[in-house]
Amino acid sequence: MATDYGQGDGYGYGPSHGLGSGPGRRDTAGRRHRLPAALRAPVEGRTWRELGYVLLSLPISVVLFTYTVTMVSLGAGLLVTFLGVPVLAAALAGCRGIGVLERARARALLDLEVDEPEPVRMRKPGAMAWMGAVLKSGTSWRALLYSLLQMPWSIFTFTVSVTFWSIGWTLLTYPLWFWVFPAYAGQGGIQLYGDGQHRIYLDNAFEVTVTALVGLLFTLATPWIVRALTTVDRVMVHGLLGPSRLATRVVELESDRGVVVDTAAADLRRIERDLHDGAQARLVNLAMGLGLAKEKLREDPQAAAHMVDEAHGEVKTALQELRDLARGIHPAVLTDRGLDAALSSVASRCTVPVRVEVDLTERPASAIEGIAYFTVSELLQNISKHSGATAASVEVWRTEDRLLLQVTDNGVGGADVAAGSGLAGLAERLDAVDGILVVDSPAGGPTRVTAELPWRTEPHR
Repeated sequence: MATDYGQGDGYGYGPSHGLGSGPGRRDTAGRRHRLPAALRAPVEGRTWRELGYVLLSLPISVVLFTYTVTMVSLGAGLLVTFLGVPVLAAALAGCRGIGVLERARARALLDLEVDEPEPVRMRKPGAMAWMGAVLKSGTSWRALLYSLLQMPWSIFTFTVSVTFWSIGWTLLTYPLWFWVFPAYAGQGGIQLYGDGQHRIYLDNAFEVTVTALVGLLFTLATPWIVRALTTVDRVMVHGLLGPSRLATRVVELESDRGVVVDTAAADLRRIERDLHDGAQARLVNLAMGLGLAKEKLREDPQAAAHMVDEAHGEVKTALQELRDLARGIHPAVLTDRGLDAALSSVASRCTVPVRVEVDLTERPASAIEGIAYFTVSELLQNISKHSGATAASVEVWRTEDRLLLQVTDNGVGGADVAAGSGLAGLAERLDAVDGILVVDSPAGGPTRVTAELPWRTEPHR
């Protein structure tokens, strides 16, 4: 969905809040990266950090493997006595400590940010409780598995990386040491191969050039090979030394539950405020006016009639406010006729002409339907207030198990979720149900905001 918002409003819209992709930044980036990535790779800092990670992994993995095998073997051998339990617990605790160091190394050399795994949870204090918690912790055993797998993988990555780097740089710099070390040359060239009967010499400009070109190919390819190898390291660190998927999901659900509770509380406060400041205040005034009219009915019937007319106007206004409030809670048209009719209704109240297109063969669950309605409603309201647009559109469709909403307008643009509370609030509400909000709003427009929600249906509608 797309909505453009005016400068300085609560939604963070306007030219000053653009996406940072102005001409100046693009030109700077272009000057900085005129050299193709394939040619930059051998001298980039990232490449040398990744190579450093690979080279360090071998000696570190030897220490980890030795420690893990020794401690686990000792603990397993002592399980016939009680001493095996604390030894195994100490081994697992050491592996968890190793995980801390490995995450720090991956953060420094691979730019990999991995969250801390769930801590050891003890139901009661004491050494026995601690040992039991460590032994039952999945994080501990995953760290132990990492210590065992790291060594064979490090041997492989070390061998491949050093071999390719050595061959590449040796052949690439061959023209240099061909002239620097003539004493080692035979028949004017360096002996690359010899078995006592056959010898190959590179002793002319063509052969030297071809050798250097082959070395250049190796040198250009090696950074990408190292990058592919460290991708496996990233997966291992993230999967074995990070939080488990279950724990991560639990944290997400707890966060989403907090967002839902906060949103519900905010909605209740809004409803209470609207009732107190709107319809309730008008009804109080209406009661007072009718009381005064009753007192004046015999003394001054004409004045009483005038007061009754005013009270009648107050009743109409209060009814309209109650209708708007009920529509803000959950519109009846959404329940009765679905998203197509409900979105057409809200679009008709927008100050900008809005085209609505809903392509759904069935209705989603009422909760998803309600979130979709209120998302579009708020975005269209923001278009009316802040965008400066002359036209807008709303499109709704289903893709496999996702419901997609897209609102576009031709306003001033510059929308940014991170810059304001309006879009940020929508993003949080969608995230609470595993939804996504994506804003594409360059300065000057147009703006396109896309919301993605999980498709859920109710068995009995």
